[in-house]
Amino acid sequence: MSGRRLRDRRFLLVLLILAVLCSAGIALYFNERNTRQQTRELSLPTTGDWVELDVTSQDIDAAGGEMTLYVVPVPHGTLAQDPESGTFARRVDITVRSTTRTELRAEPGEAATPKPVPANLYGGTPTDYPFDRYRFEVLFSAADATGAVPVGVVFGDADPFFFVRPAGTPYGAEGTVFEGRVTRARSTFILAWFMIAAMWALALALAVLAGAEVLYRGRQGMVWPSLGWMAATLFALIGMRNAAPGTPPIGSLIDYVAFFWAEGIIAACLVVTVVSGSRVEHRKRGDVGGPAGAGP
Repeated sequence: MSGRRLRDRRFLLVLLILAVLCSAGIALYFNERNTRQQTRELSLPTTGDWVELDVTSQDIDAAGGEMTLYVVPVPHGTLAQDPESGTFARRVDITVRSTTRTELRAEPGEAATPKPVPANLYGGTPTDYPFDRYRFEVLFSAADATGAVPVGVVFGDADPFFFVRPAGTPYGAEGTVFEGRVTRARSTFILAWFMIAAMWALALALAVLAGAEVLYRGRQGMVWPSLGWMAATLFALIGMRNAAPGTPPIGSLIDYVAFFWAEGIIAACLVVTVVSGSRVEHRKRGDVGGPAGAGP
């Protein structure tokens, strides 16, 4: 009876642990979803006539040091011909200064459409993955036939691999400075740490301890299923590493922390096992062939 109660308690403990882990995962998911999918209003003008720039960050390329901002100009006040459709009543020229100078033009009667604008990333190193972080700075300004037009920014984050913390600062009468910091998304951090732990577990707990050490100490010779499993693990880690979110470049922190070491340990383990196993096999053949080959 005591043994049955102990098994029941263990089963309930496992169910409790699974429930806690699943609940924590769902809570983290909703927290990240609500944090990333919110729009942020940055330095909105207080005047009646101004241009709202709906900015969305997409296609962040850390290796190339650039991210793409999709800008949608929306008129307000007398600049709007039809507030419902977002069409302009008169021509407005929007200037974007970052990596290059980009000119966006809104013609009278034209509905707002997304337009890609490149922005430069600086202050970070891609090989610091997944701890790399960057900064950006973009100057938005607008003008019509009468002069400068106030500009406000409404920002939304759409890249699934990065998280952008934006800020907006008025830049006199010329426009708004849109700046911020770019870091890896929380899900990327979690998956990167899981991959590091899995690489070390495959290299140490499975390949070395449960594989090579048992075969070496037991003098079991060439156990082909074990050797095949070790070789498959050696190449499987390459595919796991290449599947890291955000495509980190070779030589990143994740490589020096786990991948290179795991590959080296498994390769050395495989070589030692093959050498030891071949010696055992040759010794067995010698022991068998000795008496049989001995003549009178």
